[in-house]
Amino acid sequence: MSARIIILILTFIFLSAGLFSKERKKEYVPTHIYYPCDSLNTNRLYKNKFINNSVNLFNKAVDWFNKTDTSFVLPNKYNLTLMLEQSTWFEHYHLRSDNNDGNQILGFAPKANTKLGLYFGWRWIFLGYSFDISSLFKNTREKPRTEIVFNLYSAKFGLDLYYRKTGSDFRITKCKNFNLSEDYIGTNFSGFNSHIKGLNAYYIFKSDKYSYPAAYSQSTNQIKNCGSPMVGFAYSQHEINFDKNKLPQEIQEQISPSLNFKSLSYTDYNLSIGYGYNWVFAKNCLLNISLLPAIGYKKARINDLPTTPEYNWTQWVKDINFDLITRAGITWNNGKYYVGATLILHTYDYRKGNLSMTNSFGSLKVYAGFNFWKRK
Repeated sequence: MSARIIILILTFIFLSAGLFSKERKKEYVPTHIYYPCDSLNTNRLYKNKFINNSVNLFNKAVDWFNKTDTSFVLPNKYNLTLMLEQSTWFEHYHLRSDNNDGNQILGFAPKANTKLGLYFGWRWIFLGYSFDISSLFKNTREKPRTEIVFNLYSAKFGLDLYYRKTGSDFRITKCKNFNLSEDYIGTNFSGFNSHIKGLNAYYIFKSDKYSYPAAYSQSTNQIKNCGSPMVGFAYSQHEINFDKNKLPQEIQEQISPSLNFKSLSYTDYNLSIGYGYNWVFAKNCLLNISLLPAIGYKKARINDLPTTPEYNWTQWVKDINFDLITRAGITWNNGKYYVGATLILHTYDYRKGNLSMTNSFGSLKVYAGFNFWKRK
């Protein structure tokens, strides 16, 4: 074999090996290609999954709180509501001295004030702003009143948060067992003011058939009569300032020592058991009445001194008193439009030694509104 033929054969072998290696490289495809942004995509997926799970959990909680028997209660078909409300706020204080010489009673109350407000609601929650109508015409109060209220009504559970600060425009409403030369009922008295803040929480047992929101937040419609037992817990702080030197001279001279205090503050913890009833007396018309009597433990300080010695733990029994929360409401609601009125009254009783006090505050509200943004 000549050298020329051997060279041609070797050249063909090397060229074939080169082509084969190129074909093998072209056919190789890796099973996974790593991109630097893979971790970002994974985090985004996990984040979206977490958000979706959170939304689903929230929706399930909403459904559980608002679960109803539609043969008794029809759910609201709208998400939002707009309401105009006129509210009248009032309060009253009775101070009583229990002595061998007789029971002296002094009563004080400010003039009821009327407010006008506009409220925006989403299902359970109402938020808005109200103003004192009398403030448009005069500005004579030394210390204006403040009322802040937050209400949450679901089918099973309700919550009230409130803060009240009175002005100094009280009047004498009762004056008993004093030897007086004239009648002082209705006399202005600027020596009294109070601060109250607290919360009420309650649970409704037959929430599937008995609707509290139907009477107080217009977020459902009660179509059959039904009642339900309820239980609740409340916490409140009360601060009262009293200056006897601003009373008429005759009363100052005769006032009992137990009524001669400058400040009284107490913290109230109470447990309540009560009952509410919804009466559907006509189509789309509802009347509600509920009473929640409560047993309360009150820890007090008079003139910034504790009324119960810290070392005598058995005295706590004497700090137990009774309270009452009363609600009444009447409404007409056809699902789209509604109009009605509510009365809510809180009554607290304090007794210690020769001094007792009953203080109450509440509101009467008249409202009208409409629902919008229909649910899917």
